[in-house]
Amino acid sequence: MTTTQPLDKQTESTRSGTGAGNENGTNGAGTGTKRRFPKIGPILPARLRPVNRPTMWIEIALIGIAYYCYRVTQNAASTSGQSPFRRGRDILSLERVLHIDIEHWLNHTVAKIDWLIVGMNYYYATLHFIVTIAVFVWVYLKFPDRYRAVRTVMFAMNGVALIGFYLYAVAPPRLLDPTRFIDTFCVHHTWGEQTCSGVAGLSGSMTNEFAAMPSLHIGWSVWCALAIAHLAKRKWVKVLGILYPVATFTVIISTANHYVLDAVGGLVTLAAAFLVQRILQGRPVYRAAPSAEPVRMPQQDAAEDDAAGAFTPARTVRLKD
Repeated sequence: MTTTQPLDKQTESTRSGTGAGNENGTNGAGTGTKRRFPKIGPILPARLRPVNRPTMWIEIALIGIAYYCYRVTQNAASTSGQSPFRRGRDILSLERVLHIDIEHWLNHTVAKIDWLIVGMNYYYATLHFIVTIAVFVWVYLKFPDRYRAVRTVMFAMNGVALIGFYLYAVAPPRLLDPTRFIDTFCVHHTWGEQTCSGVAGLSGSMTNEFAAMPSLHIGWSVWCALAIAHLAKRKWVKVLGILYPVATFTVIISTANHYVLDAVGGLVTLAAAFLVQRILQGRPVYRAAPSAEPVRMPQQDAAEDDAAGAFTPARTVRLKD
């Protein structure tokens, strides 16, 4: 007795058998290697995890709204009383115990070189925004499939930092003791000197002078460095990207705007932001996203299956009577 059946039907059971093993993270025999680490995320549905480039004007609006909320929340933090100053002194005391209290030495060493400290003042006041915006635009234009993940890290980092600013206001070194630390902005009257008017003038400042812990100068600069190091093709560009947070750390300590532990806080905040992104989106930030497959209707699949069945090559199979 003979009968015929399509070739794809003959191998269907074989495919399903091996596929079951692969779905469990093993090979067909069920003896494949297991994941070394548990999978994290995503908790967002697929429709909320697109990989295409977002519309530019919507993206600009989102960044603007996020920055406005950041400013409002930052300035809403309580800065009254002596708590910020006490915390600043506590941080310095802890750094002495850890032997990392380099703020006074570096501040006074660099302040002796006028052209260098003036350059650092302008660096502190401008590059924090210029480089970050440039990296945002670069990733948006060149790596649209990774832009949303990179942006999510930035938003999450600012959100975590705001919690720190609100709950743990800290006076920077330059406001602790004018006889010990040199307020380089005030001494050299460089752009941005409205932030060095002293405690009496803090109420008129446009920014929260006590938003020192964690340091977003470090958080943002390392965010930029990681994006450049992972995505740039030229080695010299990667090197510049890696050196950027090193230079930023030198600047924030030399100008007495931050403590060493503020920088550590910035790194911890960035790490927490990467974790938030992974939980939300479930994939590494800098890895190329899988291409989005077109949505197919069930009627299309059924019609194609019927058409394929009509032209499927057949083979003769002899069965025992």
